[in-house]
Amino acid sequence: MNDPRTASNSAHPTKAGLRREGREAAVQFLYQHDQSESQAPQDPQDPPTLPAPDADFWRLRGAAGDMEDPPAPYAPTAGKARAFAETLIAGVLAHRADLDETIARIAKNYELHRIAAVDRNILRIALFELLHNPEVPAPVVINEAIEIAKRFGTEESGRFVNGILDKVRAELPPERRSRAPRRTPPAPRPPQSPKTP
Repeated sequence: MNDPRTASNSAHPTKAGLRREGREAAVQFLYQHDQSESQAPQDPQDPPTLPAPDADFWRLRGAAGDMEDPPAPYAPTAGKARAFAETLIAGVLAHRADLDETIARIAKNYELHRIAAVDRNILRIALFELLHNPEVPAPVVINEAIEIAKRFGTEESGRFVNGILDKVRAELPPERRSRAPRRTPPAPRPPQSPKTP
């Protein structure tokens, strides 16, 4: 299994590639957050704070090489990917209790804390997108989650994530389950008359 804290990011020029990079960064941050939270739980007397990735996270993420490949040269996370990751992180942390409740309800045979931290955070991100970001079609969210689970998780992670998210997708309103939002084709343009000199 690859450790998401050390997997390299790669340059993705397309919008889809930037979103994938953002999702991967969000998984890495949330994984790191889970690990640090389990080692030093917050005092119940303290007011809750929502952590955010700091400059060190982004610097280390850009400099980390994949453990199976030679170290990658420093490639900072693209600005749009970073902004998307920060949106996902903030959304997951703000809705974490509801997202975890949904995971626990759907994954009846699994206790939430027993689900691998990588898989749990991939599910949280995908659920946040499915339930709170209608801009991205549900099949795209699910496919992205499966691919990220295959990259960062175990051999079984892709199937596990797919099974949970497919059950959630079945509960979505029909228009949200579709492949892509229906778009009205543009009206035909009237022919232009030739210009006379």
